[in-house]
This record gives sequence, C-alpha cells and structure tokens, in this order.
Amino acid sequence: MDRDHALSELSKCVRCGTCKTYCPTYEEGLSEPVSARGRLTLLRGFLTGQIGPSPLLMDRIFSCVLCGACEKLCPPRVEITEAIYHGRRVLRDSDHKRRFLRKVAGVVFKRPTLSHRIARLLQPVALPYLFKKGIPFCIPVSAHPLRDNLQVYKPQKRIGRVAVFTGCSTNFLFPHLGLSLINVLVHLGYEVVLPKGEVCCGAPLRGLGLEEEAAAMARKNYLAFSKLKTDAVVSLCPTCILSLKVSYTSLIGEGLKNAADISTFLSDRIEGVPLRPLNSFTSVTYHDPCHLNYSLGVREEPRRVIRTTGVELIEAEGDGCCGFGGLFSLQYRDVSQDLLRNRIDAYTRTGTDAVVTSCTGCMIQLMSGLKDKQVFHIIELVEEAIC
Repeated sequence: MDRDHALSELSKCVRCGTCKTYCPTYEEGLSEPVSARGRLTLLRGFLTGQIGPSPLLMDRIFSCVLCGACEKLCPPRVEITEAIYHGRRVLRDSDHKRRFLRKVAGVVFKRPTLSHRIARLLQPVALPYLFKKGIPFCIPVSAHPLRDNLQVYKPQKRIGRVAVFTGCSTNFLFPHLGLSLINVLVHLGYEVVLPKGEVCCGAPLRGLGLEEEAAAMARKNYLAFSKLKTDAVVSLCPTCILSLKVSYTSLIGEGLKNAADISTFLSDRIEGVPLRPLNSFTSVTYHDPCHLNYSLGVREEPRRVIRTTGVELIEAEGDGCCGFGGLFSLQYRDVSQDLLRNRIDAYTRTGTDAVVTSCTGCMIQLMSGLKDKQVFHIIELVEEAIC
C-alpha cells in the first residue's frame, strides 16, 4: 500500500465507531486514540501533514495488536490493517524506541539457524530470567529444528500431496507439533513435503515497519512453495497462513491460494476415520486465535475437529485476544497481561481439563499464564485420536 492508496482507504472511514466493538486495546484502555477509529484519524492527520511524527503518535500506531477484529465489522470495508502497516513503514525512521528491537528482529528472523544456536547457548541463563519476569517467550528452544533442507514423508497408500509451512515457532520451539502434523497427514494417506528454501513468513518484521525486508521473505517463500504440485500448503500457525494467502498479495502481488490452516484442511478429512478414545482429558475449551477467527474467518472448523475426536467441548464465556500478538507482548506488557488474565478467568470458569487452540503463538501466551490447565494444539488431539 502506497501513500495515495492509504489516504484513499482512510478517507472511506465514516467515524461510525463500529470497529471499536472487539478492539482489544480499546477494551483495555477505553481511550479513543487506542481504538481502530482513533488510530485511523491520527494516521490520516499525519499523512496529510496536519500532525508530525512524535513518540505519542508512534505509540498509538505501534500499539495495535493487528488482530483484524475491526476490519470485518467496518461498514465501508476500510483496509484498516494494511493502513496500520503503511503507517508503521513511514514512521519507522522516526521511531527510535523500537530501533534496537528492529536490529535484533532483523538478525533473528533473517538468520534463524545462527539465532537458534545462540539461543541454545544462552537459554540456561536466559530461561530462568524470562520465566521469573513472566515473559511469554520462555519456551525452551528445541535441540534440533524440525526442518532440515528438503524432507519428504511417504504414506503406504498415497491419496494426495501436502506441503507444510513450518513457521519459526513450530520449527524451533515446537518441533514435536510438526511431527504430530506429519504423522496425521501420513496416516491419512498424504505425502508430506517440507521444501527447501522456506524462511520466516515475514509477519514479525512487517509489524515493525520493515516492509521491504518482509517482501523479500515473501518472494522466497512464494518461489519455494508455488512451484510444488500439492493439494494444499498447511501450517500450525494462522499468522503464517494469513501471510502466505492474504498478506503476500499486498507485499508482492501474489499469494498462495491453496494455503490452509490445519483445522480447515482436516475438518472434512477426518470424518469417518476410525478413532481411539482420548486418555489425556475428557473435556476441553477452545481458544480462537485472532488471525484465524477474524482475518481468515475460520471459526466452526476447529470446533468440528474437536467434536470429531470425541472429546467434550465446553465453550468459554465471550471471545477475546490472548494478548500475544507476536512482538506486541514484549512491547506492551501491561496490556498483554491484562488481555491474558481476561481469557484465563473465562477458561478457568469452564471447569474443563485443558485449553485447546490452533495457534502456536497463542500456546506460548496461554502457557505462560495458565497454571491449573494444560494447553494443547488441536493437532495433538487429532494425532492421539487417529494415529
């Protein structure tokens, strides 16, 4: 999105305030400047020269969780998230507060293998500190990443072919979830491909205003996955799927149309498959990841998958963001923790054995706050039920 496109979108805003209905930062602060409408007004003022860059303006634009809850509610269909991304890009050079974070993120996400080795060396000291501070990124780094160049897993009787976009969190923090995914797909008869050339989806860098760097990653991923002849490109991270399928269209002009989150891919395919009783739990509540629920419009599919496995699904009261938002949880700790407490309170009242979600990022956040319940990815339920 360029300046003219951004101004065109911002001019469509009629100030109705509908976007504030599910805005998590507005819900916590009850302040107009931290609502979608307030941010769009400030951004338009900046782009038209009515106001200049300031620490306060940048705080307002960068404090958006980018959850997408506002966009589907907007009557004139303003591209709110894309406008926020544009604002972060043009404010980047003036934003000294996040300068160090950009440099660190640039190294971590552009050179993940090196970053993984460094993290492995530092974690004996760093993990206790992060845990004590209650920072959600206190998950032990895996000794061995899931992805290692080209990997192909073949079933006994093939019915199709699927590519897996592992994403950074599955690859380095939760490789066991990636193996669960591979086991399920192979059990169902799909040849599974982890292609060479995958890099970070680019969402963390784009969220910091590093648009060009995110676009470079998008081109690499598109080249790696678009040339594969597969039924689908699946991932355990809705943010990765949103990037591959939707955001890449804005970044490089084309996305992967066959990208799908795992619950959408499995919802119809596991019906009728012989199931085993689950021993880990009898009842669960489900946490809707924002990008899956709001941005991708996937809500019923994961619930259908959970019910198919035979476990009892008990809904929590209300919806809401867990407060992770990637790097948002590091930059705005107080708001992030308030949002997390709201969800924990709702899930605790359900009386269920565990919380299930479809997002590795949400898992990181929920695991940091839930003490009396286990947190599972939906793929773990499926694997236990059918494999």
